[in-house]
Amino acid sequence: LAINCAAIPEHLLESELFGHEKGAFTGAHTQRIGKFEQCDGGTLFLDEIGDMTAPTQTKILRVLQSGAFERVGGNAPVTTDVRIIAATNRSLEEAVAARDFREDLFYRLNVVRIQLPPLRDRRDDIPQLATYFLAKNSPNPKQPKTLQPEALARLEAHDWPGNVRELENAIQRAIVMAKGETIL
Repeated sequence: LAINCAAIPEHLLESELFGHEKGAFTGAHTQRIGKFEQCDGGTLFLDEIGDMTAPTQTKILRVLQSGAFERVGGNAPVTTDVRIIAATNRSLEEAVAARDFREDLFYRLNVVRIQLPPLRDRRDDIPQLATYFLAKNSPNPKQPKTLQPEALARLEAHDWPGNVRELENAIQRAIVMAKGETIL
């Protein structure tokens, strides 16, 4: 399962991650199982973890250290065995130095690090990504639109400050604006 830590307000993020008990807050009419419990025995992807607040970082650290947590409004520990994959566009080392990110959580997460260079430093990936996004976003996935070689050359020449998300957005826009089956 995946969760974007930056897209959910802090007071809702805790409930998303750990679940809640019936009556824990206004609107909690039933018990809700959180992502950690749903992923027991599996993998949880925490996207934009660098934007997580300090109190939530503390709770994540506890789960990673002990394998246990409590649902919001609960007092019984729930155990889970979850592999965490975390991503961020921020330098966590700088965030740790600035005391914006817990150092102990950083080291707990930093077991295997995959540094993905920006798209402008791996232009050879652009044709394959563009083809994938054409197929994914075309109105007729069985017969996706194609890119004219000149259009692909323009995509490869761009610096992509928004990285892969910007490329996908450009492809989506091109699909909508294209008059035929080939993007010029």
